[in-house]
Amino acid sequence: MSATSQTPFGKPMLKHWMFDPDYKNLNHGSFGAHPIPVKDAQRAFMDLADQQPDPYIRRHNSEYLIKARDAVAKLINAPRSECVFVKNATTGVATVLYNLAFQPEEALIYFEPVYGAVEKGVVSLQEHRSLKARKVSFQFPIAEDELERRFREVIQQTRDEGLKVRASVFDGIVSNPGVRFPFERITAICREEGILSVIDAAHGIGQISLNMEKLQPDFFVSNCHKWLYTPRSCAVLYTPHRNQHLLRTTLPTSWGFIPNPDSPDTIASVLSDPNAPVTKTPYETLFEFVATSDDSAYLCVPAALEFREKFCGGEEAIMSYCQRVVNEGADAIAGILGTEVMQEPDLKPGQESKMRQCAMTTVRLPIGVASGKENESFDGSTLAVLSQTEAPNAFSWIQTKLMDEYNTFLPVFQHGPWLWTRLSGQTYLETSDFEAVGGVLRGLCERVAKKEFQA
Repeated sequence: MSATSQTPFGKPMLKHWMFDPDYKNLNHGSFGAHPIPVKDAQRAFMDLADQQPDPYIRRHNSEYLIKARDAVAKLINAPRSECVFVKNATTGVATVLYNLAFQPEEALIYFEPVYGAVEKGVVSLQEHRSLKARKVSFQFPIAEDELERRFREVIQQTRDEGLKVRASVFDGIVSNPGVRFPFERITAICREEGILSVIDAAHGIGQISLNMEKLQPDFFVSNCHKWLYTPRSCAVLYTPHRNQHLLRTTLPTSWGFIPNPDSPDTIASVLSDPNAPVTKTPYETLFEFVATSDDSAYLCVPAALEFREKFCGGEEAIMSYCQRVVNEGADAIAGILGTEVMQEPDLKPGQESKMRQCAMTTVRLPIGVASGKENESFDGSTLAVLSQTEAPNAFSWIQTKLMDEYNTFLPVFQHGPWLWTRLSGQTYLETSDFEAVGGVLRGLCERVAKKEFQA
């Protein structure tokens, strides 16, 4: 890498992105974004597909796919044969849970808060199959020891029902609130208890360092389009060889389907050459072609990694900056609001928060939400206390005003007895960007206190 190719982080980095100059992108975590060189790489793949559809789709796409899988596998320290692509983390989790084919005596344990689409997928499986699901209930902030205690308690309670705990779904980094989850610790407990670990690391790759050889999860899925700078939609699904026999279909089922020995015969794939040598495992072939769709985002992983190395200085530089700028920004906003940043409740002076060791942070707004319980109290920073029915209208109003009046966006949501907002750090942002939105949030909260959201 030449000394002149790296672009300084902050405002100078914006020249590589496609954002409207009048729009401040403070919510990278929700949908991601990709830089111009990666856009150009994707467009080139799309042009190839349009120039010669059959040769490209039947032959060349798989060649490019191997290169992309090889690149993403090296990044997470895993063999290429254990890494495939799916459209997003929700699809990956749904694919795993569908394939596990839970029996009536088997249960799934998941954690609260959970990503909403994942929970809806669990409920859907309960409606259509024999899945039994049990939830580890809690609210952030929570100490890791207490979280482990609650997890083990639900495991025991489920077993006391006469059920076998087959699998557990949990986050790498929680979406809302945006905090790092102790996924390494929970993975180890699953291994100890004989439970399959299914990690929804939608916010993982590109935001934190990942090492599959060390972590050894049973299933792991992470969006590349959120923090790795690929176009939407692209996620890596890691399945170690020991578990690949459990995955026999994609969603939707497509040409790579692996039937049971006693299943009815189906026609051979029209996309494969029966005379070609077998160079891929059934797992790799299963996910290579899932219906006719635009998979060009998958092929952009090498281009994204090249951009991150050439213009950003590599993975460590990106992760370090994004974590630093978002935590500095969170502290600044909390100071403006007179509130706090979400972190462990038992931190000692000078001790670093593990929950904040990522590029997303969560700041409390000075807006309380009454539960209706007696003797409920809120601290002196509180500008207003809303009812449970008022709260959704208020945070929806704040989000709308952020977009319509201030040309930016931050997720605002209720968690426990407060409204919170989630921040996302990125290489094109500076601490001053968060300081500016802190003043905006203060003004909007004051307007909430005046009940403007009800107008």
